[in-house]
Amino acid sequence: MVYVLLLINISLLVTGQVLWKIAVTNIEEWNLSTAVSLALSPYFIGGALLYVAATALWLVILSKLPLSIAYPSQSISYIFGAIIAYFIFKETITATQWAGMAVIIFGVYLIAK
Repeated sequence: MVYVLLLINISLLVTGQVLWKIAVTNIEEWNLSTAVSLALSPYFIGGALLYVAATALWLVILSKLPLSIAYPSQSISYIFGAIIAYFIFKETITATQWAGMAVIIFGVYLIAK
């Protein structure tokens, strides 16, 4: 069950990052006005709320798993993020990046084993 919570936590974090990426996609110049507009953006606020929820869930996870397992397991978020970036933002994922993601998966497997 705690690993399901960990996957939910990772999903919340990645979704928050996607919302933040959407929020900043069209920003060409950073200044105070841009920062205020960003802070009021529904995408930015939504991402922030997801991070609050992820943090609350993270505290539950930490109460159930050793930090030495829980924290490295969150590196799975890098893989989710890359895959979502591929589909939503049409980003390219190189063979080297795929290999790196395979190494992360194997590392998390070894840590959680």
